[in-house]
Formats: sequence, structure tokens, C-alpha cells
Amino acid sequence: MSHLADAPAPAAGPVTTSPPPAPHGEPNHAADPSRLARRSRAQTKVRWELLRNLVRKDLKVKYKGSSLGFAWSLANPMLLLVVYTFVFQVVLKSGIPRFGIYLMSGMLIWNAFSGSVSSACGSVVANANLVKKVRFPLAVLPLSAVGFAAVHFLLQLLVLFAVILGLGYHLLGPNLLLLLPAGAVALVFTIAMSLLVSALNVRYRDTSHLLDVALLAWFWLNPMVYAFGLIQNQLGEWTWVYLLNPMAVVIISFQRAIYDAPANNSTGKSAILAHDGYGFYLEHLAIAGAISAVLLLIGMRVFRTMQADFAEDL
Repeated sequence: MSHLADAPAPAAGPVTTSPPPAPHGEPNHAADPSRLARRSRAQTKVRWELLRNLVRKDLKVKYKGSSLGFAWSLANPMLLLVVYTFVFQVVLKSGIPRFGIYLMSGMLIWNAFSGSVSSACGSVVANANLVKKVRFPLAVLPLSAVGFAAVHFLLQLLVLFAVILGLGYHLLGPNLLLLLPAGAVALVFTIAMSLLVSALNVRYRDTSHLLDVALLAWFWLNPMVYAFGLIQNQLGEWTWVYLLNPMAVVIISFQRAIYDAPANNSTGKSAILAHDGYGFYLEHLAIAGAISAVLLLIGMRVFRTMQADFAEDL
């Protein structure tokens, strides 16, 4: 038998471990909760500063050397506004009064979402050299894309408000309060999708191409260039399935908050807005928020699991 067999058996009872005692007169920092809390706060502060600096850098690079600066960010939505207004109000005659306001009230938040997810998808790959050489919280890369798009969205929203008030249409009222829960749901859903696609794109490079196709199809699934009543007429009692799409719920909530639909419209049997009251939107925003929260947990888990192999996959 081995000499280990002659060793005395350990005493019975539970085995406990404890941190090594500190030298006499010195505090045990390993077991000091206040020290751990301060360290956690310091790390959180560093992450926020890094995220803020990345967003600021992206904004400076975007408009470096440009004489018009942020005004160029309005060119794309304004061009879409002119084209879609001509097609759906002049040629096809959708029958939606003030179509430009109806379109932009939904399209601005959609552009913020699609722009964030598209940029976040390639954020890790685009910073491959940085990822390989520097140790930092990698989640700030896709999150910086979300922050960049959020700044654009807020500024564009202010411009839209100015246009609406300049045209003399009603805007101010309790309806604007819907922007808060709708914006919160949009933010959570955008972060969830950004984390998910940015991690998957590192290992599976076809993710970016599939995302482009998905976003194109997804655009037409949201009621922006047509009235929501068309969906209700086609789906009937199955409309709730359509409203499981968080972005559709966010868009109709933004439309209810911003677009002041006339009492009499020419859409026939199709209503322009999903519902007149606020309870309908709050109920579906709660469901969309729950879906977004689950996707956020999935996105965070996938990102944390795959980030250990980012340097190797890149």
C-alpha cells in the first residue's frame, strides 16, 4: 500500500474556508465590504467614462471637416420623407392626413434602432486590433453604437417637434408622456439586439449580411408607411401576434404620442392609430418590455460567453 494509506484520516465535520488572518493591527481588506463596494463603483465609473469617450469620438469623427456638421444627419430622413410622401400620398393616395408627420413619428425611432444594431454588429470586428492588444470591457463597443444613435435620435426628435409646432399642429399634451415608456422599451430592446449580433458576428461573419436583409424586411412589417388599421383588418383577432414585435409596439406608441390624427379621415374602414386611449399602449408596452428584458439577458449571456474567444476568432 502507498504511504498515503498510513496518513491519519481527517476529522469528521464540515470543512470551512476563511480568508487568511490579517497581520496584527491591520484590517482584512479581502473581507471588507466597503472596500469591495468602492472598487465596484470605481470600475463602473471607468466603464461609463470609456463609453462616453467612445460616443464623443464617434461624433467628432462623423462630422470632422464638415461645414454643416449635424445637419447632414437630417439629410437621409428628410429625403425619405420627401420620397415616401410623394409615393404614398400623391401617387398611391394612402389617405393618411399629414402623412409626413405620421411617417417621421415612427421612422425616427426605427432609424435609431436599425442604425444602432447595424453599427453594433461590426463594432467588435472593426476594432480587432484594439481587442487583441488592450484589456477593457468589450461590451462598450456595441454600446457606443447605441449611444451614438441615441444622440442623433434626440436631436432629430427636437427638429421634428419644431417642425410640427411651426406648422401649427397640436403637439403638447399628456400624449407625450407615452414617449417615456416607449423610449425605455426601445432602448432595452436595442441594447439586447446590439449585444447579441455583435457577439455572433465575431464568430459567424454572415451575421452582418443576414442582418441587413432582416432589417429591410422588418422595416415593412412596422406600420410606418401604412395605417395600423390595415393590420387589424387583415389579422383580426390575431393582431396580438403581430404586436409581439417590440418595435411595432414602440412605433405605434410614438405615433400616438406625436401624431395628432384628425377626427375625420379618409382611410375608410382602416383606423390610422392603433387605439385612442392610453391603456392599450401601456399594456402592450409592458409585454414588449418583458420580451426585451428576456432578450437582454440572453444577449448579455451570449456576449459574456463568447467574448473570451474574441481575440482568437479575430
